[in-house]
This record gives sequence, C-alpha cells and structure tokens, in this order.
Amino acid sequence: MKNISDLEQKYDLEIEKIVSTINKQKPKSVLLQFPDGLKPYATSIARLIEKKTNTDVRIWLGSCFGACDTPQTDANLLIQFGHAPWK
Repeated sequence: MKNISDLEQKYDLEIEKIVSTINKQKPKSVLLQFPDGLKPYATSIARLIEKKTNTDVRIWLGSCFGACDTPQTDANLLIQFGHAPWK
C-alpha cells in the first residue's frame, strides 16, 4: 500500500470534493476506478474515503482505458480517477 501524500504533490485527487459528493448523495456503495499508474495508491485512497464518509468503498481492478471505459457495477456511485484533467 502506497502513501497518497506523495501522489497528492503531483495530482489534485479532489478527495474533499469526492467526500462532499458522497455525503450529499449518500450512496450505499461507491466504486473507484483507476488507470494502471494510480492503482498502487487505490487502497490508500479507498480507506481515506471510507474513513471520511463511512460508506462501502470498492476498487475496480479491471482494465481502464479512459473515461469512456465504464465498468458494469451494482455500486450506487462510480468515481473515475485519471492522470490528466478531463475537459
């Protein structure tokens, strides 16, 4: 498990925005989807979000080829992370 403080120096993960959205929408479960380069940090990010929201957070371990690659899931909220801003 990698420490996300190193990652937050390079990327804006928008954790507080995610926490706010989860607390507002109150989903029963959340699925996090990461590109391969961010997957080493997935557990740390999921635990942080779970701690701040008290929500069931799952990690998609399948392939991810960009924002259009959306997994089929029974989670109530899908959050996709990427290496670059999406416009």
